[in-house]
Amino acid sequence: MAISPLRACEQPLSNAYDLAMLDLDGVVYVGGETAIPGAATHLAQARAAGMRLAFVTNNAARSPEEVAGRLTALGVAADREDVVTSAQAAAGLLVERLGAGGRVAQLGGPGLEWALTDAGLLVVDIDDEPAALATGYGPDLPWRDIMRAAVAIRDGVPWVASNADATIPTRFGVAPGHGALVEMIARFAGVRPQVAGKPERPLLDETVRRVGGRNPLMVGDRLDTDIEGAHNAEVDSLLVLTGVTGLDELVAAEPGQRPTYLARDLGGLNAAQPEPARQSSRWTVGGWTAEATPGGLEVTGAGSGDDWWRAVASASWSHADETGQAPDISRLGVPDHARPAR
Repeated sequence: MAISPLRACEQPLSNAYDLAMLDLDGVVYVGGETAIPGAATHLAQARAAGMRLAFVTNNAARSPEEVAGRLTALGVAADREDVVTSAQAAAGLLVERLGAGGRVAQLGGPGLEWALTDAGLLVVDIDDEPAALATGYGPDLPWRDIMRAAVAIRDGVPWVASNADATIPTRFGVAPGHGALVEMIARFAGVRPQVAGKPERPLLDETVRRVGGRNPLMVGDRLDTDIEGAHNAEVDSLLVLTGVTGLDELVAAEPGQRPTYLARDLGGLNAAQPEPARQSSRWTVGGWTAEATPGGLEVTGAGSGDDWWRAVASASWSHADETGQAPDISRLGVPDHARPAR
């Protein structure tokens, strides 16, 4: 009998795990300017239960102090020590490679330069014989600087990228992320960078080192960074649906991108997690039953919005594992009470 990759947790996750490593864009806020509805309340409740919160972001454009300030302005209490960025993880990799005082050129936002300097590296111009180059997300990067960096990488300067996210959520929609720049430079230079951010391990390892936690939980909205990163770091994960992952992405998730737990939003931190049960080809959880049929995925019953998604995910993933393809969801509608608040 197939076992759902979604696991049970008989107590609220905030009691079962001592550290939540929280992605930001699409989980806590959108674009750093608009809070996800209910996020501040859910996080305050988790913190009151004794869970430590670390705000972990692949966005390297801002310093931890700036990120903490934005969080606080949105009603989420945070100090700079609670924030860990991919820029800090990239700086850590470069210190391991070059040692303190290593000469590094950078192509990114202010947060990247701050992280390099804070780690004891010497930031130099691309023309001043750097020992390595660090790149990160920067919405105001001049094209001339991108060209100079690409040529330096092609000519042999070692390259560390803060992250390789293909997209980034903004207030005006999903937009190209730093990964688009990484791909362009890599194609030109014929070189792939060492990546510090999710889904690679360095950022999550850096978070545990800085914030602490013996039993951490990764919380994110992206399958290909947050959830895959949790798999790579060998930690459990909670997928929330307030960001880029929707129905299409969820049902097609590959095994290495499937979460331990699933909830519509951060309220899932403060709830127990039921385990879907299989009976023949049907998956049942919390009053919902989902089944992949020749006519497509069918869901019947009634229950909570979170359990609707859990039933859908379990039936879809087992069908994909057994047949090699995701079920047809073209006729499946999401109930109003199961739609994530965004």
